[in-house]
Amino acid sequence: MKIMANLMLSWQQAVLLALGLGVAGVLLLRVGRVAWAWRWGVHVGPFLREAGVVVGLYALWQLAGNLAQGGYHQAIAHAQWIWQTERTLRLPSEVDVQRLLLPHPLLSEIANLYYATMHFGLLIAMLIWLFARHRDGYPGVRNAMAASTAICLLVSFIPVAPPRLLPGDGVVDLAARYGESVYSAVGSAAGADQLSAMPSVHVAWSIIVAWAVITRSTSRWRWLILIHPLITVFVVVGTGNHYWADALVAAAIDAVVISTGALLTSRFRAARVPQPVSEPEPSTAGSARRS
Repeated sequence: MKIMANLMLSWQQAVLLALGLGVAGVLLLRVGRVAWAWRWGVHVGPFLREAGVVVGLYALWQLAGNLAQGGYHQAIAHAQWIWQTERTLRLPSEVDVQRLLLPHPLLSEIANLYYATMHFGLLIAMLIWLFARHRDGYPGVRNAMAASTAICLLVSFIPVAPPRLLPGDGVVDLAARYGESVYSAVGSAAGADQLSAMPSVHVAWSIIVAWAVITRSTSRWRWLILIHPLITVFVVVGTGNHYWADALVAAAIDAVVISTGALLTSRFRAARVPQPVSEPEPSTAGSARRS
C-alpha cells in the first residue's frame, strides 16, 4: 500500500520544538521590556510562548496516540458493536455516504487531502487569528481545545478499528486507493495510530474552530465557518476513517467542555464582583437616649 508522506511531527520532534518556542518567547519578552532596540520582542515573545504551549499539547496528543495502540482483535470487536448499534438505531450507513465519493476520483482525492490536512491547518489558523485579533478570548478557546482533546485521547485508549478495516461492512479504504493514506500497516510503530477511531478528534477540533469564530468574530459572514465541521463529518465518514458514532461522541465531548467552561467562567466572574457594604443600622438603645 502506498503511503502519503506524513508531514506531521513526531511527539519527540514536537517536544523539542515546543521547548525552543517557549524559551525563545520568554527571552524575547524579557529582553523587549528592558532594551529599546528589542521592543518588538514584547509583541513577538508572547506569540512564540503561546505557540510553544500549543505545540506542547500537540506533542501530548501524538504521544497518547502511540500509547493508545491496542490489540487488533479487540479493536475489531468494538467496531462491530458500534456498527450493529448504529444499524439498530437506524443511522445512515457509512457505505451510502462513501458511494457519493467512489464514482468521482477527483472528489475522492480532495476528501482524502481534507482529512489529512484541514483538521490541524484550520485549527492553527484559528488560534493565530484569535491570538492576534481577539486576545481576550484566546485563553478560553485554547483551554477548551486542550480539554476536549484530552478527553478524546482518554476515550481512544479503548481500541476501535475504523470502518475501512472492519471485515464485511463494504467500506473501502479511500485514501489507500489513491495513494494518499497517512497510515502505515496495522501494528507498525510508524505513522498515525489507526485503531483509535472513537472518537473523531477531527470532528472535535472542527467544532471548536466553528465555535471560536462564531462567538469571537463580529463579521456577518462568520456563520459560514459552520461549513467546516459539516464537511469534516462528511469527509471522515466518506473516506472510511470514522463512524457516525465517532462524530456524535466528539460533538458531545465539545458540548460538555464548552458548557462547563462557560459555567466556571460565569461563577468566577460573579465571585470577583465586590459585594456592597451595608451601613450598620443605629442601635435601639442609642435611639432611645437621643429621644
